[in-house]
Amino acid sequence: MSSPPVSHQSRSLAPLRAKRMGDLTLDDPIVFMRTDCHVCRSEGLSSRSRVLLQSGGKSVVATLYQVTAELLLDADEAGLSEAAWEQLDIAEGDPVVARHPSPLVSFAHVRSRIFGNRLSEAQFGSILGDIADHRYSAIETTAYLVSASSFPLDDQEIHSLTKVMVDLGETLTWPGSPIVDKHCVGGLPGNRTTPIVVAILAALGVTIPKTSSRAITSPAGTADTMETLAPVDLDLAAIRRVVELEGGCVAWGGAVRLSPADDLLIRVERVLDLDSEGQLVASVLSKKIAAGATHLVLDIPVGPTAKIRTPAAAAALADKLEGIAGRFGITTKVVVSDGSEPVGFGIGPALEAHDVLAVLQLSSGYPKDLHTRACVLAGAALEMVGRAVPGTGIAVAAGAIADGSAWIKFQRICEAQGGMRTPPVAALTQPQHATSAGYVTAIDNRKIARVAKLAGAPGVPAAGVKMCVRVGDKVSAGQPLYAVSAETGGELQYALDYVSANLDIIRIDEQPDSARVTAGDSNV
Repeated sequence: MSSPPVSHQSRSLAPLRAKRMGDLTLDDPIVFMRTDCHVCRSEGLSSRSRVLLQSGGKSVVATLYQVTAELLLDADEAGLSEAAWEQLDIAEGDPVVARHPSPLVSFAHVRSRIFGNRLSEAQFGSILGDIADHRYSAIETTAYLVSASSFPLDDQEIHSLTKVMVDLGETLTWPGSPIVDKHCVGGLPGNRTTPIVVAILAALGVTIPKTSSRAITSPAGTADTMETLAPVDLDLAAIRRVVELEGGCVAWGGAVRLSPADDLLIRVERVLDLDSEGQLVASVLSKKIAAGATHLVLDIPVGPTAKIRTPAAAAALADKLEGIAGRFGITTKVVVSDGSEPVGFGIGPALEAHDVLAVLQLSSGYPKDLHTRACVLAGAALEMVGRAVPGTGIAVAAGAIADGSAWIKFQRICEAQGGMRTPPVAALTQPQHATSAGYVTAIDNRKIARVAKLAGAPGVPAAGVKMCVRVGDKVSAGQPLYAVSAETGGELQYALDYVSANLDIIRIDEQPDSARVTAGDSNV
């Protein structure tokens, strides 16, 4: 990471002494100073000011918070959050010079777009470069994300943004072709097909170096789930070693700099619960391009409470993804799937991992919908790269699970990534029961995901929700519908309070709903 440019002020300032505060602020550097600090007075700094910190040849731009308590800081001390401490690579008591940073020129482009102007590749480069260098505060990053959402990015902007995000990071290249990747646009709890797809394809000789994200707005991301089964924080050398050894991996993209600006944007998107289409396309494709993919299978779940609500919206997004991917030489296959209800039984990292294991091992009672979805996606990839005759891909993929080769390959991948783990089990579980008899006619994806998050997922890997019914099931009064799992009584109670206030999470009617779509029925 390049250091932020220094202030052009020529006068020297008496340094402050570094003090480690231990504040965990993710990637947002924070500095604390006393209100009577000589730097604050001479520089005219106040709380929420942006401050350039320099020490030992390194620098970082941090957000200032002022304190009055003498017990926290001396007047000549600068208290640093963990993010600021690590970026400065500093020791207790080291001198720190603090001053106003140079003006953030790129933010003028953000303001320009807020007022309706399109951005060029150079302007995106200026903005994203400053974000990657941690020069943007969370507020400024939020403004950028809103500027890209207030009116949609056009195709040229998405192409430019994607290219900039790739150019800012590292890239992987592979000696052969095809190199396959797979991605789901999200919005469907429990849809944890990636580890299964990777195991199937690698077992059948298809190279798939999969880098995945942690949860943005969901109870679990693929990396969160995979981390309960094996280490995922692999660097580029480790990814290359695992893929060369086993043909595939499932690694956390945030551990490598494949698209470093995107990793910072995702953290703010998580707080905002915002995932605009243009940014989504650039985010997805930048990491696939950086990972060296030549072929990409995209899963777009569609349902009334999924991220994508209508077939028309799915078709528009598919066109956008395929069009931009094509500009970078990536062959893309889009699978539009049923997004009307959660997939599998588990919602939350460990619970979803148990489903993955059940499918790969074909354990008694394994979630058949998760098995089907994984085979549909793996089959599409096999047909796309010529490893299966058109129309036979699903059967070939299912065969790799049935003969045990996918399970063997998955274990080998886990061992190559650092050793296979046993997913944890939550300390507390509380079932929720049907209050009347009838048929399950709807499950609200967003609300059931909210229950899992209130229970502690994904931060607490064992927390979440285990589904007991599916749409179309006939239930009797008192029958379990789902169970909430948590590590503490407080988290469990938070989730149960939400359940009590939202009794429509699962709808039960006297008659079944005959209009249902089967996963994988619709291909774009």
